[in-house]
Amino acid sequence: MRSVLVALCLLLLQPVVTSFWTVGNQLVMDPMHVCRKTRRLRGKLADICRKEPGLLKQITKGMQIGTRECQYQFRNRRWNCTTFKRSLKKIILRDTRETGFVNAITAAGVTYAVTRACTTGDLVECSCEKMTPKSNRYNRLGRLASNSRHLPMDGDWEWGGCGDNINFGFKKSREFMDGPYRHRSDIKTLLKLHNNDAGRFMVRNFMRTECKCHGLSGSCTVKTCWRKMPSFREVGNRLKESFDGAAKVIPGNDGHSFITEGLTIKPPGRFDLIYSEDSPDYCRANRKTGALGTHGRVCNATSQGVDGCELLCCGRGYDTKIIKQRINCDCKFRWCCEVTCKTCLIRKTVNTCR
Repeated sequence: MRSVLVALCLLLLQPVVTSFWTVGNQLVMDPMHVCRKTRRLRGKLADICRKEPGLLKQITKGMQIGTRECQYQFRNRRWNCTTFKRSLKKIILRDTRETGFVNAITAAGVTYAVTRACTTGDLVECSCEKMTPKSNRYNRLGRLASNSRHLPMDGDWEWGGCGDNINFGFKKSREFMDGPYRHRSDIKTLLKLHNNDAGRFMVRNFMRTECKCHGLSGSCTVKTCWRKMPSFREVGNRLKESFDGAAKVIPGNDGHSFITEGLTIKPPGRFDLIYSEDSPDYCRANRKTGALGTHGRVCNATSQGVDGCELLCCGRGYDTKIIKQRINCDCKFRWCCEVTCKTCLIRKTVNTCR
């Protein structure tokens, strides 16, 4: 029976073979790769692989959510969160800012997907969180959300409805992604665990309270409130800010911790990303570092920002070409029920890095 469950897990996860995270190395935490080693696994991670195929499916979805958000956040950067496997593998095996962001956004994606599956009833292992004053005592104290000061006051509202079960999502993300590393204390592991948690905290600690009014004739005699996760775009935006302000760290003297490299740099908090290696130069292709370079990338000639041709092309210049494209235009609605359009020829200017 155990072998049947493992086979089912692998079958459910088959689509991720060509996904962003599948590079044949456990550092990327491909669910299928991890569960292939299920005979040697112990504890919670082994239980997930052997007994919870539905949860593994949601973990895979979470990694895909992280993939898309990573690519969105870095779409205009020299490193654009490439999905090219050989490149990603070499980047992930280092401990740069980019590695920290990939780990954080992946952990956040898994937390988000599992929590959402609980709310929508797609997981038999959990349900949405039934909101009661007792279950949300920590919210009122601000331990769960930094915006707890915006919670409704007692007297004109009550907990109710179905809130997002963030505790379950947070817990399962930790069990699956951090399980193989919990008993190690090398600097690479410490960085990974910290950045994983930073991603999860970005989901959990920025949950918001939503309310619905009840009363006659549209009045708001009573409000029923529940807790809901932020949008994943908000999570990605905050992690991108943490990436821009990431702190470089070095191993601590005790061999079980890390400290910031500069004495004047404040210790990183739970939302901060950390790294120990400087990022490679992503301007030119380099097989050793995994950099693909920016040759051929589309840039914005009128922008002075990171997507501008000067920065994105690393000063090498850019080529401009005019692309002709036919589109529907001057569309009109005719009663009833037809839409007629003309065909227009437009010219679009495209700039690409040399």
